[in-house]
Amino acid sequence: MTNPQIDYAAMAAQWRAERETTLKASRTELLAQLRALGISGVTAEYEGYGDSGNVEDVTVQPAEVQLPEPLATEVGDFAWSLAYHHHPGFENNEGGYGTLTWDIALDSITLDHADRYVECSHSYDEGL
Repeated sequence: MTNPQIDYAAMAAQWRAERETTLKASRTELLAQLRALGISGVTAEYEGYGDSGNVEDVTVQPAEVQLPEPLATEVGDFAWSLAYHHHPGFENNEGGYGTLTWDIALDSITLDHADRYVECSHSYDEGL
C-alpha cells in the first residue's frame, strides 16, 4: 500500500543530489588519473534497449596511450552513469544510445544522446 505521507518529489530530489555528488567525485578522480597518463580526450559510446545495455567502446587520445583495463572499466561506468543521470531509463523498451566526449584538458564533457521510440498513427472511420 502506498504511504500518503511520503514526499516522492523530495525523495527523487535527494536521489538526484546523491547521484550528482557521486558523479562529481568520480569525475574528479578519473580526471586526475587520465591526466597523469597524458590523455587529452576520451570518447565512450553506449547503447541500451530491452531493459539492459552497456558501454560499447572507450577510446582515448592520443591513440598511442594504452588505457589500463581497470581504468577503462571505470571510465565506461562513469559514462554510463552520466548518460543515465541525464536520460534516466533510456535503456528501457526501444532504448537509446549515445557518445560521451570528454576534453580532458578543459574538463568539458559533451553528451550526444538519442532515444528510440515507437510511433503509432491510428485512425478509425465508421459509416463512410
